[in-house]
Amino acid sequence: MIETSHAGIAVTQSAGEGPPVLMIHGNSSCKEVFRNQLDGQIGAAYRCIAMDLPGHGASQNAANPEKTYSMPGYAEAAIELMRELGHDRYAMLGWSLGGHIGLEMLTRTDAISGLMITGSPPVGRGEEQLSAGFLPSEHMGLAGQRDFSEAEIDAYARATCGINAPFEPFLREAVARTDGNAREMMLGSFVRGVGANQQEAAVNAAVPLAIVNGGAEPFVNNEFVAALTYRNLWEDRVHLMEGIGHAPFWEAPDAFDVYLKRFLESL
Repeated sequence: MIETSHAGIAVTQSAGEGPPVLMIHGNSSCKEVFRNQLDGQIGAAYRCIAMDLPGHGASQNAANPEKTYSMPGYAEAAIELMRELGHDRYAMLGWSLGGHIGLEMLTRTDAISGLMITGSPPVGRGEEQLSAGFLPSEHMGLAGQRDFSEAEIDAYARATCGINAPFEPFLREAVARTDGNAREMMLGSFVRGVGANQQEAAVNAAVPLAIVNGGAEPFVNNEFVAALTYRNLWEDRVHLMEGIGHAPFWEAPDAFDVYLKRFLESL
């Protein structure tokens, strides 16, 4: 548990002694979703650091929700965490909300050596831009809902990780534990355009930006993501994993880690 000005933040670190890699999970999830990377070859080679966002997992709820539960707030919390851990340069893997936080971080720190995002369409500001980057879905409607019924907890946990992905109790527990204020306030501020223009951040990234999405992504408009013209897109293409859903690193870790390993080596 690392104390920050936002909350006590729970982290898990792999045993690897290579360069640090920060991993940030999605909305209403937790750091354990990166278990396969932490416990596998990636974690053995690199110092992988998976954090629970404030209001999620084993981290504390935000001390000041207005300050923390937004893209800028989460980005500043992650930057502060890495500074507390003594890392002034690190790569990042961000999934869904975590990828959006990574894009926000690109506009706030020079510490990131490269960013890989998955399930995170680089959208501009405002509701119209969000609609272009995301596909309509009943589960997307839950992303900003404060309170969940038992059925909604189960449905959201299963849908976000992929209907064909392994399902374990911790995934449901993470949704049930999440501070409802975190969902409601984060999405509300995102819709209002609070924070960086993430499309501009992605298109103009000064460091390599890798995009690896599931080809059967139920939430993200992959055509929108591929149509943008990026200044620094890793391997000059958006990678799609055929038949894989919203969390490819969890659903198909062996296949996903081929991309992640290659990306980290390239940095």
